[in-house]
Amino acid sequence: MKRVVVGLSGGVDSSVTAYLLKEQGYEVIGLFMKNWHDDTVTISNECPWLDDSNDAMLVAEKLGIPFQTVDLSVQYKERIVDYMFNEYERGRTPNPDVLCNREIKFDVFMKIALDLGADYVATGHYCRKDSIEKDGETVYQLKAGVDSNKDQSYFLCQLSQEQLAKALFPVGELTKPEVRKIASEQDLVTADKKDSQGLCFIGKVRLPEFLQQQLAPKEGVIVEVAKDHVGYQMSTPDFANKEDELAYYSTKFEYSLADGKEVGKHQGAHYFTKGQRKGLAVGGTPEPLFVIDTDVKENVIYTGQGSNHPGLFRKALLVSNDEIHWVREDLQLSVGETMEVDARIRYRQPLQKATLHQTKKGMYVLFEEAQSAITEGQFVAFYIEDELVGSGVIS
Repeated sequence: MKRVVVGLSGGVDSSVTAYLLKEQGYEVIGLFMKNWHDDTVTISNECPWLDDSNDAMLVAEKLGIPFQTVDLSVQYKERIVDYMFNEYERGRTPNPDVLCNREIKFDVFMKIALDLGADYVATGHYCRKDSIEKDGETVYQLKAGVDSNKDQSYFLCQLSQEQLAKALFPVGELTKPEVRKIASEQDLVTADKKDSQGLCFIGKVRLPEFLQQQLAPKEGVIVEVAKDHVGYQMSTPDFANKEDELAYYSTKFEYSLADGKEVGKHQGAHYFTKGQRKGLAVGGTPEPLFVIDTDVKENVIYTGQGSNHPGLFRKALLVSNDEIHWVREDLQLSVGETMEVDARIRYRQPLQKATLHQTKKGMYVLFEEAQSAITEGQFVAFYIEDELVGSGVIS
């Protein structure tokens, strides 16, 4: 019997994961990760970790598997929370869920599991793992979940071959309704539990308050830039070469206070992200205002009216060389090479046709159609059909 440690989160997906693995004949151990202690910034009745760990324990009891809680809050603070503050301070918008999978679940947690003699670590992610033989080696594949509404492969876009080799994702073959049906047939306490909406393992967090612990509020101005701003009217130049073209399409607009009119005040540019509509507290415009850029140095937020404002759109993005990650290391591009892929720049975004261009400067992702709110610090993930082959941090 192979031993599997399941990250029991107190939700229905990980509960059914544990059940399925037990049915398949694995020796299953349930571990609950406690990653956060500070209740002052959580909206505590929404997703308190105590209720979750209690539910996880009840599921383990029901399934007759050993259960324990591990406290990873120190590592979580160092690897996720500090990183988040650092990124926000730089004016980038991090994705803690992607990081949490790479750094916590499939690193710190995986090491604990392997110390317990586990052969595998399993989670309730909606994605699938497969493998192929190539040049006499086993190459692991990360594929989208069967349920396209719930596919979570994007959140695992930073996993390595070593991590994938030890990972299992049993619910990736099922749809959410099928998972709930199994939980209810097995009379698991989590069968009808709502999906948690919050920062990975912290629960529902008030992000501005969370950030205010480290990043002091500082009043600045909100500037509205008109759709017919002169910068948007310029004609596309002639390019000497492909790299010039890629650099042009991936460069974001630079704004100054003179480019628009002041329409309000805010408490800190680093609390806002590109494409954001809520929280600006500016009324009276014919169309809603969207954040088109933030300048954390000058503490200015630039906005534009409507979701089709030209300031929101860009045709390409750049990933610096040190932030490119290949799940499929065997597909890595050399300088001068290109690859046709489908890509997404945020979770649940429909896949977009794109071409990867590896240059000395980094990897450009050139989209067939301009994308809205390409956001620095977020992850772009590349797919070939239903397989996630790599990713990178948008620079």
